[in-house]
Amino acid sequence: GWCPLSPAGAQTTQLLVDPPWMPAVLWDQVTLTCHGMGTAGATTWYKDGKLWWQDGRNHFTVTESGTYTCARDGTGLSSPVTVLNDWLVLQVPAWPQVEGDTVTLRCRC
Repeated sequence: GWCPLSPAGAQTTQLLVDPPWMPAVLWDQVTLTCHGMGTAGATTWYKDGKLWWQDGRNHFTVTESGTYTCARDGTGLSSPVTVLNDWLVLQVPAWPQVEGDTVTLRCRC
């Protein structure tokens, strides 16, 4: 399912990643969804720190590796999500972790 990368209830823009593993890998057919207050049609996407897409779409399937962020009117810029195209990746769950949590790691190749 979808997983927010900032604490629940935060009044910020959240970039949701599916499947919910970090770093995301291109060969997983990663879908990013920008969630925040304001109009969904007011979504702006950035790739590698540069303006990338302004058509207002709030989600898409990633086709290029890079670091993605999004912005929504009224709630600002999301935390970044990096999508890799590496052949060997160690992944952790995308949801927030706190000290003492048991964490499942995935080694993917």
